[in-house]
Amino acid sequence: MFSKYKKTSATPPAAAPEKAPAADVAAVTPAAAPGVTRKAPQKAAAQVTPMDKERKRKERMGEIKLDLHRVLLDNLNLSALEHATEQDLRQEISAISSEFLEERSIVLNREDRQNLTSELYDEVTGLGPLETLLKDETVNDILVNGPQQIFVERAGKLELTDVTFKDERHLLRIIDKIVSAVGRRVDESNPYVDARLKDGSRFNAMVPPVAVDGSLVSIRKFKKDKLGIDDLVQFGAFTEEMAAYLQAAVATRLNIIVSGGTGSGKTTTLNALSSFIDNAERILTIEDTAELQLQQTHVGRMESRPPNVEGKGEVSPRDCLKNALRMRPDRIIVGETRGEEVIDMLQAMNTGHDGSMTTIHANSARDGVSRLENMIAMAGIEMPLKAVRSQISSAVNLIVQASRLQDGSRRMTSITEITGMEGEVISMQEIFRYQRVGLTPDNKIIGHFTATGVRSNYAERFRMWGYDLPPSIYEPIAAE
Repeated sequence: MFSKYKKTSATPPAAAPEKAPAADVAAVTPAAAPGVTRKAPQKAAAQVTPMDKERKRKERMGEIKLDLHRVLLDNLNLSALEHATEQDLRQEISAISSEFLEERSIVLNREDRQNLTSELYDEVTGLGPLETLLKDETVNDILVNGPQQIFVERAGKLELTDVTFKDERHLLRIIDKIVSAVGRRVDESNPYVDARLKDGSRFNAMVPPVAVDGSLVSIRKFKKDKLGIDDLVQFGAFTEEMAAYLQAAVATRLNIIVSGGTGSGKTTTLNALSSFIDNAERILTIEDTAELQLQQTHVGRMESRPPNVEGKGEVSPRDCLKNALRMRPDRIIVGETRGEEVIDMLQAMNTGHDGSMTTIHANSARDGVSRLENMIAMAGIEMPLKAVRSQISSAVNLIVQASRLQDGSRRMTSITEITGMEGEVISMQEIFRYQRVGLTPDNKIIGHFTATGVRSNYAERFRMWGYDLPPSIYEPIAAE
């Protein structure tokens, strides 16, 4: 009955005996003990709630899918699937499913049959239960806490989904499918892994015994359509005046650091800022996971690589950065600076690669400077603190602070210029900030963007490069 995708040597599995239907549960009222006069409480007859029915239906469908998945593995010619079209494969799965359900005398409606075929297709070719979430454009992050608990982030808010794995073995099989595709492995001896999916999404997993209550998985989805400056202005991430200032800063080759916490939109901001770079410049990007999508013509992309199973073959961001300096870049963009590569990044900013950009984890502009100092200290470079700060103040011109607020919204909360040194302290001045005013009854942040009234230290540089910004953009805006 099956087509060329069926194994020729496979024999159909013996039909399992039908399960007896579950007996109806009846409420039983216990008889009163003799001599006891206290009246027994009246108990209502037990009823099956819609939630219980749905749970039992899902359990039954899960068992059917598990059995049917084994049948598919026994019958499908996996080597032929590589050249099969999606339509042919879905038809084949549907045919095998129909025969299986007929042999077991299982009756399903059309919608359940279609859902079953779709889920089995995802199991065979994709990532099983995660496939639906990966296709959902509204989902930014997928967070798995064991097989029965999967959260997603939508619009900055976490929410629990009804998607589950059958058990821990099912989850481990999907994890192994992901990591084996990129030549990695994860097991008890190597219980954590960092990898990248085919579409560029970041994947991280930790398995038992390190993960106590089941394997932990986090997927930061890769957006095919990156947000531009106009999109961020429209979404309220910052204002048109701030966008005009940032355009002048990028075009006049100021060295910029985007700082912020996890999930605050640092990479999105960095990608949007890169759109202001002139198309004639040579740009080299260095990332742990390639996420930046630059639209310029002359772009060289590099991606660091972790060590292999034997602990060899590592290519660190610092290795990439050292080689990038020998490749005649006009600008260097580092996806994230988190270690000893900070030394080479600051050197590049100080030695003719003006206009370079990177991101760091920090809660404010001042914290960002402190983090740069700490990374230099952790790199083992013995330098006086004043020399370190002098190096930072001469290399970095601008710190853009991105934050995710408590209502899940992402805002550019501060744009701060580094103006030099005052004694042994790095002097800074804030040009724009997000001023919070209050909170609505439904916990939405009330606030507005405003200039601080301080004129940019680089206003003359902007004018010399043809970006003569009007003085009005530096005027504070009163709260409405």
